[in-house]
Amino acid sequence: MDYRILFKEENEAVMERYELSMERIGEMAGEETVPRPYRDYFVRTGDFILTIGKLVEELGNGVMDEASLEELKSWNRRLYQDIHEDAYEKSYANPAYAVKLLGDGVGQLLSFLYAEIRGEIVFAYESRLENITILNELFIEIYNMFEEGIPSAKSIKDALYWFVNDYADQMISYRIRETLDPELSFAVDIIMNEDLNDLRYLYKFGEPVTKSELKMAEFLNSLPQETIDLMAATYTEGYRKGFEVMGRDLSKKKTVVIRYELGFERMVKQAVINFREMGLNPVICRAAVWSVNRNPNRKVGYYSNSGNKQYEYDHRYDAAIYLTGTFKNKKKDILRSSYEALKKEASLYAGPAVIETFGEEGFEPVNKPEAFRLSKKQEQLTIAYANESMQITNEYVPGDETSFTIIAFPVPAIGKDFEEIFKETIRINTLDYEVYKKIQQVIIDVLDTAACVKVKGSGRNETEISVALHKLECPEKQTNFENCVADVNIPLGEVFTSPVLAGTDGVLHVGTVYIGDIQFKNLKLVFKDGMVTDYGCDNFDKKEEGKQLVKQVILKNHDSVPMGEFAIGTNTTAYAMAKKFGIIHKLPILIVEKMGPHFAVGDTCYSWSEDSPVYNPDGKEIIARDNEVSLLRREDVSKAYFNCHTDITIPYDELSYIEAVDSEGRAVRIIENGRFALAGLEELNRAF
Repeated sequence: MDYRILFKEENEAVMERYELSMERIGEMAGEETVPRPYRDYFVRTGDFILTIGKLVEELGNGVMDEASLEELKSWNRRLYQDIHEDAYEKSYANPAYAVKLLGDGVGQLLSFLYAEIRGEIVFAYESRLENITILNELFIEIYNMFEEGIPSAKSIKDALYWFVNDYADQMISYRIRETLDPELSFAVDIIMNEDLNDLRYLYKFGEPVTKSELKMAEFLNSLPQETIDLMAATYTEGYRKGFEVMGRDLSKKKTVVIRYELGFERMVKQAVINFREMGLNPVICRAAVWSVNRNPNRKVGYYSNSGNKQYEYDHRYDAAIYLTGTFKNKKKDILRSSYEALKKEASLYAGPAVIETFGEEGFEPVNKPEAFRLSKKQEQLTIAYANESMQITNEYVPGDETSFTIIAFPVPAIGKDFEEIFKETIRINTLDYEVYKKIQQVIIDVLDTAACVKVKGSGRNETEISVALHKLECPEKQTNFENCVADVNIPLGEVFTSPVLAGTDGVLHVGTVYIGDIQFKNLKLVFKDGMVTDYGCDNFDKKEEGKQLVKQVILKNHDSVPMGEFAIGTNTTAYAMAKKFGIIHKLPILIVEKMGPHFAVGDTCYSWSEDSPVYNPDGKEIIARDNEVSLLRREDVSKAYFNCHTDITIPYDELSYIEAVDSEGRAVRIIENGRFALAGLEELNRAF
């Protein structure tokens, strides 16, 4: 079925309103009814909306299908030039610029409105005219307010609040549907039906396309089919093995969500073929467009990595406009009703399969006082909603019935060695499962004799921490550490556990680490009985701003979170590759966590499925699935989870030692001076 047919009836029903709104906006440029400086805002924003109208027309009559590559590039520039880094300083999408020209209070609100209106690009490509229409009508409503005199910030905020409140059902329910329903096949149709050797296909998604996406797609097209097959098979087999290792029945599931960055379509196409052979229908939805659906710390879906990260950072807390206790409860009710309407689709959902990328320069955000921030009360509402929404999601998509997989590849921005690094990354992603399984078992056997593990940094690294371990009642049948090889988390190479919180104390310090798009400098966390008691980083001149960044991105606005995981990475091959090319600071946590000890703050690796037994390849049950906080689920589930799990790694060369200490105080060094010290681990040191 043609994707656009799904919206034919809806578009016909709204067509008159759509045309009237475009006609009214077209008249604004010739009117003098709104005073300066606000008139410029409405003229420029109106011109953007009219450009969307022209885009809808050309998409509808097939002009875009016949357009040349240069014509498509021109269209893409027109749509995204306003938020390009060079133009952003004088864009109304920039709250600092909007406030400078339109005044404090009003400026931020109109910047939010323009940012929401920019979503019309996506709605045009996806043939969703109702979404364009309601945004146009909101724009006209705000324009009319200015025609009657300069309105107060409160009256504008009220109009924006009621818009989001009135259409929240539509916004949220569609978002749930597009994450579950394979009928919404916009991206799948492009990937599977277009000629991927003709790079014009990239412009059909409606995302910003730059040299990076073009070069990435071009490079993948240059690879032999067997290389693409290997990349895709590693990814899809890891997904299948995840179900196998966790003892979950994949045959009951029918859909898998693929998340990736633009440019990887050739690999994704082969992955779709592989998943279909497993009986799984692909769902490929875009990263959320409406602010009410966006996650302030990460994108979920497919997207172009060429977007302006500062623009996204500036608008990450736009929900401050409408987030109240009443709205939070409404959003929760909509979420439940949306899942109820799609409970069959939800029951068939197997989980996400994610392709990450690395190589971009670290994003160093600027904290603009003009950008919206959440109040303390709104932070608490956000935390409460995250917890409540996860409980609802887990009812319809039980965590102990799904799995996932994640794999990462470099992008051209990594530099002149891109192609060589890409080939090395494929090698790292396909290391021998059996070899690492045996090596990691040597480490686990020593760790299982310990009461705690001590980690100490070297040189400038100030880490000094003791991690308490669960007591094994039956060591012959039980273990504390999972032997993690190539399944859900690719590449292979770690052993991990959920620590006992009581007695887990000390300082975790890393000179530089990526968390999502943000590169943290001199990140420091202090633990007492497994809970974070203090934190900070050196990203800003003001200490308090660094502290806020850690709280927002790592602690997800919680005042404190527990240590949910302790692990020892064993992938020295990845480390050697990173050192060879000088790219450690550019690697994603997915790879970096395999290159030294890492600590995750937040929930354990087994959150929402702690009661499901998990076994290592040697048959021993991993009993360290809970900690003192997650156990609270048996009394009050709202106190048990934080809905975050943020990994932080100390590289080998910043380590003095890792030692396993038994109940008598006897210590065995696992790593000393950045090298593995146990007999049987010599293979790992060869990579150095």
